[in-house]
Amino acid sequence: RDELAFVMAHEAAHHIRGHLARQQRNATVGALVLGGLAGALGVSDGAVIQSAQQVGASVAARSYSKEFELEADALGTRITAAAGYDPLKGAEFFFRIPDPGDRFLGTHPANADRLRTVQRVAAGL
Repeated sequence: RDELAFVMAHEAAHHIRGHLARQQRNATVGALVLGGLAGALGVSDGAVIQSAQQVGASVAARSYSKEFELEADALGTRITAAAGYDPLKGAEFFFRIPDPGDRFLGTHPANADRLRTVQRVAAGL
């Protein structure tokens, strides 16, 4: 129950913090920048420009992903506790999923970083 409450609170936190809209804006800016750069460098092939836009969108969308995840973990910890569940028990969920490590352009931070965030926030409640 605590794990489910934590996961639901984490996902709600993404919506509360506006992460989805911010990620979409970042992707749009990245697509415009890299697509525009390709055009400025003289690329005229539409397929190449479209590829540049896709790469720009992907990189930009991921640029704050780890930060967004840690923000959602922090707010999710508060929401979980306020709902009467134990966020520390809820964070045991991190032991059920593969650790993404700290890969370049990864979308999630290492599970240990996420757990430290939950522990830090929970200690202050």
